[in-house]
Amino acid sequence: MIPHRERVVVIGAGLAGSLAALYLARRGYTVDVHERRPDPRTAPSGAGGRSINLGLSARGMRALDGVGLLADVLKRSVPMRGRVVHAPDGSVRFQPYGVREHEILHSVLREELISLVVEAAEVEPEVRFHFGSRLLRLDRQTATVEVAPTGGGDPTRITADWVVGADGVFSTVRQQMQHGLRADYTQEFLPWGYKELTIPVGPDGRPRVRLEALHVWPGHEALMVAHPNRDGSLTCSLFMAHEGSVSFAALDTPAAVRDFFRRHFPDAEDLMPDLVDEIAGHPTGHLVTVRTAPWRHADRVVLIGDAAHAVYPFYGQGMNSSFEDCLVLDGCLADHPTDRAAALAAYEAARKPHTDVLADLSTANFVDLRDRVHRVGYSLSATADRVLSRLLPGRWVPLYTMVAHTTTPYADALARARRQQRVLRGAGAGLAVGAAVALAAGVRAGRRRAVGGGTSC
Repeated sequence: MIPHRERVVVIGAGLAGSLAALYLARRGYTVDVHERRPDPRTAPSGAGGRSINLGLSARGMRALDGVGLLADVLKRSVPMRGRVVHAPDGSVRFQPYGVREHEILHSVLREELISLVVEAAEVEPEVRFHFGSRLLRLDRQTATVEVAPTGGGDPTRITADWVVGADGVFSTVRQQMQHGLRADYTQEFLPWGYKELTIPVGPDGRPRVRLEALHVWPGHEALMVAHPNRDGSLTCSLFMAHEGSVSFAALDTPAAVRDFFRRHFPDAEDLMPDLVDEIAGHPTGHLVTVRTAPWRHADRVVLIGDAAHAVYPFYGQGMNSSFEDCLVLDGCLADHPTDRAAALAAYEAARKPHTDVLADLSTANFVDLRDRVHRVGYSLSATADRVLSRLLPGRWVPLYTMVAHTTTPYADALARARRQQRVLRGAGAGLAVGAAVALAAGVRAGRRRAVGGGTSC
Protein backbone atom coordinates (compact mmCIF):
# COMPACT_ATOMS: atom_id res chain seq x y z
CA MET A 1 0.00 0.00 0.00
CA ILE A 2 1.11 3.58 -0.62
CA PRO A 3 2.06 5.48 2.57
CA HIS A 4 -0.60 8.18 2.14
CA ARG A 5 -3.62 8.72 -0.04
CA GLU A 6 -2.65 10.25 -3.35
CA ARG A 7 -5.24 11.55 -5.79
CA VAL A 8 -5.66 10.11 -9.27
CA VAL A 9 -7.87 11.55 -11.99
CA VAL A 10 -9.02 8.98 -14.54
CA ILE A 11 -10.29 10.40 -17.83
CA GLY A 12 -12.77 7.94 -19.34
CA ALA A 13 -15.23 5.62 -17.60
CA GLY A 14 -15.34 2.92 -20.23
CA LEU A 15 -14.19 -0.61 -19.56
CA ALA A 16 -10.51 0.23 -18.99
CA GLY A 17 -11.10 3.41 -16.97
CA SER A 18 -13.72 1.89 -14.67
CA LEU A 19 -11.65 -1.21 -13.94
CA ALA A 20 -8.53 0.92 -13.42
CA ALA A 21 -10.46 3.04 -10.90
CA LEU A 22 -11.36 -0.07 -8.94
CA TYR A 23 -7.79 -1.37 -8.92
CA LEU A 24 -6.42 2.04 -7.90
CA ALA A 25 -8.92 2.40 -5.07
CA ARG A 26 -8.00 -1.04 -3.77
CA ARG A 27 -4.35 0.05 -3.82
CA GLY A 28 -5.17 3.04 -1.61
CA TYR A 29 -5.64 5.95 -4.00
CA THR A 30 -8.43 8.52 -4.02
CA VAL A 31 -9.89 8.35 -7.53
CA ASP A 32 -12.03 10.78 -9.54
CA VAL A 33 -13.31 9.48 -12.88
CA HIS A 34 -14.53 11.96 -15.51
CA GLU A 35 -16.57 10.70 -18.48
CA ARG A 36 -18.18 12.81 -21.19
CA ARG A 37 -20.99 10.31 -21.81
CA PRO A 38 -23.95 9.72 -19.48
CA ASP A 39 -23.99 7.12 -16.74
CA PRO A 40 -24.23 3.71 -18.48
CA ARG A 41 -26.56 2.50 -15.74
CA THR A 42 -29.22 5.01 -16.77
CA ALA A 43 -28.53 5.43 -20.51
CA PRO A 44 -30.92 3.66 -22.92
CA SER A 45 -29.85 0.09 -23.70
CA GLY A 46 -28.11 -0.25 -27.06
CA ALA A 47 -28.03 3.52 -27.61
CA GLY A 48 -26.38 4.28 -30.93
CA GLY A 49 -26.40 0.74 -32.29
CA ARG A 50 -22.65 0.30 -31.81
CA SER A 51 -20.45 -2.49 -30.43
CA ILE A 52 -22.75 -3.84 -27.76
CA ASN A 53 -21.30 -7.37 -27.47
CA LEU A 54 -17.88 -8.51 -26.34
CA GLY A 55 -16.04 -11.83 -26.15
CA LEU A 56 -14.45 -12.29 -22.73
CA SER A 57 -11.39 -14.56 -22.70
CA ALA A 58 -8.61 -15.59 -20.31
CA ARG A 59 -6.84 -12.23 -19.98
CA GLY A 60 -9.98 -10.29 -19.21
CA MET A 61 -11.18 -13.05 -16.89
CA ARG A 62 -7.96 -12.91 -14.90
CA ALA A 63 -8.17 -9.13 -14.52
CA LEU A 64 -11.81 -9.31 -13.38
CA ASP A 65 -10.96 -12.12 -10.98
CA GLY A 66 -8.28 -9.88 -9.46
CA VAL A 67 -11.00 -7.59 -8.08
CA GLY A 68 -13.55 -10.30 -7.37
CA LEU A 69 -15.90 -9.59 -10.29
CA LEU A 70 -15.42 -12.64 -12.50
CA ALA A 71 -18.20 -14.79 -11.03
CA ASP A 72 -20.74 -11.97 -11.40
CA VAL A 73 -19.72 -11.34 -15.00
CA LEU A 74 -19.91 -15.00 -15.99
CA LYS A 75 -23.46 -15.16 -14.62
CA ARG A 76 -24.34 -12.48 -17.15
CA SER A 77 -22.62 -14.12 -20.11
CA VAL A 78 -23.29 -16.80 -22.71
CA PRO A 79 -20.53 -19.38 -23.31
CA MET A 80 -19.25 -19.64 -26.88
CA ARG A 81 -17.64 -23.03 -27.44
CA GLY A 82 -16.52 -22.36 -30.99
CA ARG A 83 -17.45 -20.83 -34.32
CA VAL A 84 -20.35 -21.83 -36.53
CA VAL A 85 -19.16 -20.91 -40.02
CA HIS A 86 -21.86 -20.20 -42.61
CA ALA A 87 -20.02 -20.65 -45.91
CA PRO A 88 -21.09 -18.76 -49.05
CA ASP A 89 -22.16 -22.06 -50.66
CA GLY A 90 -24.73 -22.60 -47.90
CA SER A 91 -22.79 -25.24 -45.94
CA VAL A 92 -22.39 -24.88 -42.18
CA ARG A 93 -19.43 -26.11 -40.12
CA PHE A 94 -18.68 -25.97 -36.40
CA GLN A 95 -15.06 -25.19 -35.42
CA PRO A 96 -14.34 -25.64 -31.68
CA TYR A 97 -12.18 -22.98 -30.01
CA GLY A 98 -10.09 -25.49 -28.10
CA VAL A 99 -9.65 -29.08 -26.96
CA ARG A 100 -10.33 -28.59 -23.24
CA GLU A 101 -13.51 -27.72 -21.40
CA HIS A 102 -12.32 -24.29 -20.24
CA GLU A 103 -11.12 -23.22 -23.71
CA ILE A 104 -14.20 -21.21 -24.59
CA LEU A 105 -15.17 -17.55 -24.83
CA HIS A 106 -17.99 -15.76 -23.03
CA SER A 107 -20.30 -13.33 -24.82
CA VAL A 108 -21.31 -10.39 -22.63
CA LEU A 109 -23.17 -7.16 -23.29
CA ARG A 110 -20.82 -4.17 -23.19
CA GLU A 111 -23.26 -1.91 -21.34
CA GLU A 112 -24.03 -4.57 -18.75
CA LEU A 113 -20.34 -5.21 -18.15
CA ILE A 114 -19.48 -1.50 -17.86
CA SER A 115 -22.39 -0.97 -15.47
CA LEU A 116 -21.25 -3.84 -13.28
CA VAL A 117 -17.65 -2.53 -13.08
CA VAL A 118 -18.81 1.05 -12.41
CA GLU A 119 -21.11 -0.21 -9.66
CA ALA A 120 -18.29 -2.17 -8.03
CA ALA A 121 -15.88 0.78 -8.24
CA GLU A 122 -18.42 3.23 -6.86
CA VAL A 123 -18.87 1.07 -3.77
CA GLU A 124 -15.31 2.00 -2.85
CA PRO A 125 -15.46 5.06 -0.56
CA GLU A 126 -12.55 6.76 -2.34
CA VAL A 127 -13.99 6.55 -5.88
CA ARG A 128 -16.23 9.22 -7.42
CA PHE A 129 -17.64 9.16 -10.95
CA HIS A 130 -18.46 12.39 -12.79
CA PHE A 131 -20.56 11.63 -15.88
CA GLY A 132 -21.27 14.29 -18.49
CA SER A 133 -17.85 15.80 -17.78
CA ARG A 134 -15.40 16.31 -20.66
CA LEU A 135 -11.70 17.07 -20.60
CA LEU A 136 -10.72 20.47 -21.99
CA ARG A 137 -7.05 20.71 -21.05
CA LEU A 138 -4.29 18.70 -19.44
CA ASP A 139 -1.12 20.13 -17.89
CA ARG A 140 1.23 17.15 -17.97
CA GLN A 141 3.81 18.82 -15.74
CA THR A 142 1.48 19.38 -12.80
CA ALA A 143 -1.15 16.65 -13.42
CA THR A 144 -3.80 19.38 -13.62
CA VAL A 145 -6.91 18.89 -15.72
CA GLU A 146 -9.62 21.30 -16.74
CA VAL A 147 -13.04 19.71 -17.19
CA ALA A 148 -16.45 21.10 -18.07
CA PRO A 149 -20.03 19.78 -18.16
CA THR A 150 -20.98 18.48 -21.60
CA GLY A 151 -24.31 20.28 -21.35
CA GLY A 152 -22.68 23.65 -20.78
CA GLY A 153 -21.36 25.37 -17.69
CA ASP A 154 -18.19 26.74 -16.17
CA PRO A 155 -14.99 24.66 -16.33
CA THR A 156 -13.31 23.30 -13.22
CA ARG A 157 -9.57 22.92 -12.63
CA ILE A 158 -8.41 19.86 -10.71
CA THR A 159 -4.84 19.17 -9.62
CA ALA A 160 -4.06 15.56 -8.84
CA ASP A 161 -0.93 13.57 -8.14
CA TRP A 162 -1.29 11.83 -11.50
CA VAL A 163 -3.67 11.29 -14.39
CA VAL A 164 -4.76 8.10 -16.17
CA GLY A 165 -5.86 8.52 -19.80
CA ALA A 166 -8.52 5.92 -20.55
CA ASP A 167 -10.42 8.04 -23.05
CA GLY A 168 -10.31 5.77 -26.06
CA VAL A 169 -8.93 5.65 -29.56
CA PHE A 170 -9.16 9.43 -30.15
CA SER A 171 -7.76 10.20 -26.70
CA THR A 172 -7.51 13.86 -25.69
CA VAL A 173 -5.17 12.88 -22.85
CA ARG A 174 -2.79 11.27 -25.34
CA GLN A 175 -2.85 14.25 -27.69
CA GLN A 176 -2.14 16.77 -24.94
CA MET A 177 0.36 14.59 -23.07
CA GLN A 178 2.46 14.10 -26.22
CA HIS A 179 2.09 17.64 -27.59
CA GLY A 180 5.52 19.11 -28.33
CA LEU A 181 7.37 15.93 -27.35
CA ARG A 182 9.33 13.50 -29.53
CA ALA A 183 6.40 11.10 -29.70
CA ASP A 184 5.59 8.38 -32.21
CA TYR A 185 2.01 8.07 -33.37
CA THR A 186 0.39 6.14 -36.20
CA GLN A 187 -3.33 5.78 -36.84
CA GLU A 188 -4.57 3.36 -39.48
CA PHE A 189 -8.18 3.20 -40.63
CA LEU A 190 -9.41 0.01 -42.25
CA PRO A 191 -11.29 0.81 -45.49
CA TRP A 192 -14.12 -1.26 -44.02
CA GLY A 193 -16.57 -0.12 -41.35
CA TYR A 194 -19.30 -1.90 -39.41
CA LYS A 195 -22.96 -1.78 -38.44
CA GLU A 196 -24.62 -3.54 -35.53
CA LEU A 197 -27.66 -5.65 -36.49
CA THR A 198 -29.85 -8.18 -34.69
CA ILE A 199 -31.01 -11.77 -35.00
CA PRO A 200 -34.00 -11.73 -32.63
CA VAL A 201 -35.56 -14.79 -31.03
CA GLY A 202 -38.08 -16.63 -33.15
CA PRO A 203 -41.85 -16.22 -32.94
CA ASP A 204 -41.87 -19.13 -30.45
CA GLY A 205 -39.41 -17.30 -28.17
CA ARG A 206 -36.57 -19.73 -28.96
CA PRO A 207 -33.18 -18.95 -30.55
CA ARG A 208 -33.21 -19.07 -34.34
CA VAL A 209 -29.68 -20.56 -34.48
CA ARG A 210 -27.35 -22.51 -32.21
CA LEU A 211 -26.75 -20.19 -29.28
CA GLU A 212 -23.49 -21.27 -27.62
CA ALA A 213 -21.24 -20.24 -30.50
CA LEU A 214 -19.96 -17.26 -32.43
CA HIS A 215 -21.62 -17.31 -35.85
CA VAL A 216 -19.47 -16.20 -38.80
CA TRP A 217 -20.56 -15.43 -42.36
CA PRO A 218 -17.23 -15.02 -44.25
CA GLY A 219 -16.76 -13.36 -47.59
CA HIS A 220 -14.12 -11.41 -49.47
CA GLU A 221 -16.40 -8.41 -50.01
CA ALA A 222 -18.29 -8.52 -46.70
CA LEU A 223 -18.09 -10.33 -43.38
CA MET A 224 -20.64 -10.79 -40.61
CA VAL A 225 -20.23 -12.18 -37.09
CA ALA A 226 -22.90 -12.69 -34.43
CA HIS A 227 -22.55 -12.96 -30.64
CA PRO A 228 -25.23 -14.69 -28.58
CA ASN A 229 -27.24 -12.98 -25.82
CA ARG A 230 -28.86 -14.47 -22.75
CA ASP A 231 -32.36 -13.73 -24.06
CA GLY A 232 -31.76 -16.01 -27.07
CA SER A 233 -31.09 -13.23 -29.57
CA LEU A 234 -27.76 -12.56 -31.29
CA THR A 235 -26.04 -9.25 -31.94
CA CYS A 236 -24.48 -9.13 -35.43
CA SER A 237 -21.63 -6.99 -36.67
CA LEU A 238 -21.67 -6.49 -40.44
CA PHE A 239 -18.26 -5.48 -41.82
CA MET A 240 -17.78 -4.13 -45.34
CA ALA A 241 -16.30 -1.21 -47.27
CA HIS A 242 -17.57 2.31 -46.62
CA GLU A 243 -17.68 3.18 -50.33
CA GLY A 244 -17.80 1.29 -53.62
CA SER A 245 -20.02 -1.09 -55.56
CA VAL A 246 -20.23 -3.46 -52.57
CA SER A 247 -20.36 -1.14 -49.59
CA PHE A 248 -22.54 0.49 -46.98
CA ALA A 249 -23.01 3.43 -49.34
CA ALA A 250 -24.54 1.05 -51.90
CA LEU A 251 -27.15 -0.25 -49.42
CA ASP A 252 -29.34 2.75 -50.13
CA THR A 253 -32.71 1.09 -50.78
CA PRO A 254 -34.62 -1.84 -49.26
CA ALA A 255 -34.20 -3.73 -52.53
CA ALA A 256 -30.42 -3.17 -52.47
CA VAL A 257 -30.21 -4.46 -48.89
CA ARG A 258 -32.17 -7.61 -49.63
CA ASP A 259 -30.31 -8.29 -52.86
CA PHE A 260 -26.98 -7.89 -51.08
CA PHE A 261 -27.89 -10.37 -48.34
CA ARG A 262 -29.27 -12.91 -50.79
CA ARG A 263 -26.02 -12.84 -52.74
CA HIS A 264 -23.55 -12.75 -49.84
CA PHE A 265 -25.29 -14.32 -46.82
CA PRO A 266 -28.11 -16.41 -48.30
CA ASP A 267 -29.17 -18.08 -45.04
CA ALA A 268 -29.11 -14.88 -42.94
CA GLU A 269 -31.91 -12.79 -44.40
CA ASP A 270 -34.71 -14.95 -42.99
CA LEU A 271 -33.11 -14.74 -39.54
CA MET A 272 -33.24 -10.92 -39.47
CA PRO A 273 -36.79 -9.54 -39.80
CA ASP A 274 -35.65 -6.00 -38.92
CA LEU A 275 -32.75 -6.04 -41.36
CA VAL A 276 -33.82 -3.20 -43.67
CA ASP A 277 -34.74 -0.84 -40.83
CA GLU A 278 -31.50 -1.54 -38.93
CA ILE A 279 -29.31 -1.00 -41.99
CA ALA A 280 -30.99 2.37 -42.57
CA GLY A 281 -31.16 3.47 -38.94
CA HIS A 282 -27.93 2.28 -37.32
CA PRO A 283 -24.70 4.29 -37.67
CA THR A 284 -21.64 3.01 -39.46
CA GLY A 285 -18.64 2.66 -37.16
CA HIS A 286 -14.97 3.05 -38.01
CA LEU A 287 -12.21 0.46 -37.49
CA VAL A 288 -8.94 1.95 -36.27
CA THR A 289 -5.52 0.73 -35.15
CA VAL A 290 -3.36 3.05 -33.03
CA ARG A 291 0.31 2.61 -32.18
CA THR A 292 2.06 5.23 -30.12
CA ALA A 293 4.91 5.99 -27.74
CA PRO A 294 5.47 7.12 -25.09
CA TRP A 295 2.54 5.91 -23.02
CA ARG A 296 3.48 8.03 -20.00
CA HIS A 297 5.04 11.30 -18.93
CA ALA A 298 7.34 11.23 -15.89
CA ASP A 299 5.28 10.18 -12.87
CA ARG A 300 2.30 12.36 -13.84
CA VAL A 301 0.40 10.81 -16.76
CA VAL A 302 -0.15 7.31 -18.17
CA LEU A 303 -2.32 5.83 -20.95
CA ILE A 304 -4.29 2.58 -20.83
CA GLY A 305 -6.60 0.69 -23.16
CA ASP A 306 -7.46 2.07 -26.59
CA ALA A 307 -5.79 5.38 -25.76
CA ALA A 308 -2.48 3.49 -25.85
CA HIS A 309 -3.11 0.64 -28.30
CA ALA A 310 -6.41 0.47 -30.20
CA VAL A 311 -6.66 -2.63 -32.42
CA TYR A 312 -9.11 -4.01 -34.96
CA PRO A 313 -11.74 -6.25 -33.33
CA PHE A 314 -11.05 -9.40 -35.34
CA TYR A 315 -9.11 -11.30 -32.64
CA GLY A 316 -11.58 -10.34 -29.92
CA GLN A 317 -8.78 -8.98 -27.73
CA GLY A 318 -9.50 -5.24 -27.49
CA MET A 319 -11.37 -5.41 -24.19
CA ASN A 320 -9.25 -8.28 -22.88
CA SER A 321 -5.96 -6.47 -23.52
CA SER A 322 -7.35 -3.29 -21.93
CA PHE A 323 -8.37 -5.21 -18.82
CA GLU A 324 -4.91 -6.80 -18.80
CA ASP A 325 -3.41 -3.28 -18.81
CA CYS A 326 -5.16 -2.59 -15.50
CA LEU A 327 -3.79 -5.77 -13.94
CA VAL A 328 -0.23 -5.14 -15.15
CA LEU A 329 -0.32 -1.48 -14.08
CA ASP A 330 -1.47 -2.55 -10.62
CA GLY A 331 1.39 -5.04 -10.43
CA CYS A 332 3.95 -2.42 -11.43
CA LEU A 333 2.64 -0.02 -8.78
CA ALA A 334 3.01 -2.82 -6.23
CA ASP A 335 6.57 -3.52 -7.36
CA HIS A 336 7.58 0.18 -7.14
CA PRO A 337 5.56 1.53 -4.19
CA THR A 338 7.74 4.62 -3.68
CA ASP A 339 8.74 5.38 -7.27
CA ARG A 340 5.73 5.96 -9.50
CA ALA A 341 7.85 7.06 -12.47
CA ALA A 342 9.60 3.67 -12.37
CA ALA A 343 6.23 1.91 -12.05
CA LEU A 344 4.80 3.68 -15.11
CA ALA A 345 7.97 3.01 -17.13
CA ALA A 346 7.87 -0.66 -16.16
CA TYR A 347 4.21 -0.86 -17.17
CA GLU A 348 4.89 0.57 -20.63
CA ALA A 349 7.91 -1.68 -21.14
CA ALA A 350 5.86 -4.72 -20.13
CA ARG A 351 2.90 -3.95 -22.39
CA LYS A 352 3.83 -2.04 -25.54
CA PRO A 353 5.86 -4.74 -27.38
CA HIS A 354 3.00 -7.16 -26.92
CA THR A 355 0.14 -4.86 -27.88
CA ASP A 356 2.05 -3.97 -31.05
CA VAL A 357 2.08 -7.69 -31.90
CA LEU A 358 -1.62 -7.89 -31.05
CA ALA A 359 -2.29 -5.21 -33.68
CA ASP A 360 -0.58 -7.39 -36.29
CA LEU A 361 -2.45 -10.50 -35.16
CA SER A 362 -5.77 -8.67 -35.32
CA THR A 363 -5.10 -7.53 -38.88
CA ALA A 364 -4.08 -11.04 -39.93
CA ASN A 365 -7.18 -12.54 -38.34
CA PHE A 366 -9.34 -10.16 -40.37
CA VAL A 367 -7.99 -11.82 -43.52
CA ASP A 368 -8.57 -15.28 -42.02
CA LEU A 369 -12.18 -14.55 -41.08
CA ARG A 370 -12.91 -12.87 -44.39
CA ASP A 371 -11.17 -15.22 -46.82
CA ARG A 372 -10.01 -18.46 -45.19
CA VAL A 373 -12.15 -19.63 -42.28
CA HIS A 374 -14.65 -21.45 -44.55
CA ARG A 375 -12.02 -23.20 -46.68
CA VAL A 376 -10.98 -26.83 -46.27
CA GLY A 377 -7.30 -25.94 -45.89
CA TYR A 378 -8.06 -23.71 -42.91
CA SER A 379 -10.13 -26.46 -41.28
CA LEU A 380 -7.36 -29.01 -41.82
CA SER A 381 -4.74 -26.70 -40.32
CA ALA A 382 -6.95 -25.94 -37.29
CA THR A 383 -7.68 -29.64 -36.82
CA ALA A 384 -3.95 -30.45 -37.01
CA ASP A 385 -3.29 -27.94 -34.24
CA ARG A 386 -6.00 -29.49 -32.06
CA VAL A 387 -4.77 -33.05 -32.69
CA LEU A 388 -1.19 -32.14 -31.81
CA SER A 389 -2.40 -30.27 -28.73
CA ARG A 390 -4.13 -33.46 -27.54
CA LEU A 391 -1.17 -35.70 -28.38
CA LEU A 392 1.44 -33.33 -26.90
CA PRO A 393 -0.27 -31.55 -23.98
CA GLY A 394 1.76 -28.63 -22.75
CA ARG A 395 4.32 -29.08 -25.51
CA TRP A 396 2.17 -28.06 -28.48
CA VAL A 397 -0.16 -25.11 -27.97
CA PRO A 398 -1.97 -23.52 -30.94
CA LEU A 399 -1.52 -19.77 -31.39
CA TYR A 400 -5.23 -19.09 -30.93
CA THR A 401 -5.19 -21.05 -27.68
CA MET A 402 -2.27 -19.02 -26.35
CA VAL A 403 -3.89 -15.72 -27.29
CA ALA A 404 -7.45 -16.42 -26.16
CA HIS A 405 -7.18 -19.09 -23.47
CA THR A 406 -3.92 -18.24 -21.68
CA THR A 407 -2.20 -15.09 -20.46
CA THR A 408 1.00 -15.78 -22.40
CA PRO A 409 2.24 -12.35 -23.59
CA TYR A 410 1.21 -11.80 -27.21
CA ALA A 411 4.73 -11.57 -28.66
CA ASP A 412 5.82 -14.69 -26.76
CA ALA A 413 2.77 -16.56 -28.08
CA LEU A 414 3.55 -15.61 -31.66
CA ALA A 415 7.22 -16.56 -31.30
CA ARG A 416 6.30 -19.97 -29.88
CA ALA A 417 3.74 -20.60 -32.63
CA ARG A 418 6.36 -19.85 -35.27
CA ARG A 419 8.80 -22.28 -33.61
CA GLN A 420 6.11 -24.96 -33.58
CA GLN A 421 5.41 -24.44 -37.27
CA ARG A 422 9.11 -24.79 -38.08
CA VAL A 423 9.18 -28.08 -36.17
CA LEU A 424 6.12 -29.30 -38.03
CA ARG A 425 7.58 -28.42 -41.42
CA GLY A 426 10.82 -30.18 -40.54
CA ALA A 427 9.24 -33.31 -39.08
CA GLY A 428 9.25 -35.15 -42.40
CA ALA A 429 7.04 -37.62 -44.15
CA GLY A 430 6.64 -40.00 -41.20
CA LEU A 431 4.77 -37.44 -39.15
CA ALA A 432 2.74 -36.39 -42.17
CA VAL A 433 1.42 -39.95 -42.69
CA GLY A 434 0.39 -40.32 -39.05
CA ALA A 435 -1.10 -36.84 -38.93
CA ALA A 436 -3.17 -37.49 -42.07
CA VAL A 437 -5.02 -40.34 -40.36
CA ALA A 438 -5.68 -38.24 -37.26
CA LEU A 439 -6.73 -35.25 -39.34
CA ALA A 440 -9.23 -37.27 -41.32
CA ALA A 441 -10.79 -38.57 -38.11
CA GLY A 442 -10.82 -35.08 -36.63
CA VAL A 443 -12.48 -33.51 -39.66
CA ARG A 444 -15.17 -36.22 -39.70
CA ALA A 445 -15.81 -35.64 -35.98
CA GLY A 446 -16.03 -31.88 -36.56
CA ARG A 447 -18.61 -32.41 -39.28
CA ARG A 448 -20.65 -34.70 -37.02
CA ARG A 449 -20.64 -32.05 -34.28
CA ALA A 450 -21.78 -29.40 -36.77
CA VAL A 451 -24.68 -31.53 -37.97
CA GLY A 452 -25.70 -32.38 -34.42
CA GLY A 453 -25.42 -28.82 -33.12
CA GLY A 454 -28.99 -27.71 -33.87
CA THR A 455 -31.41 -27.74 -36.77
CA SER A 456 -31.13 -23.99 -37.38
CA CYS A 457 -27.39 -24.16 -38.05
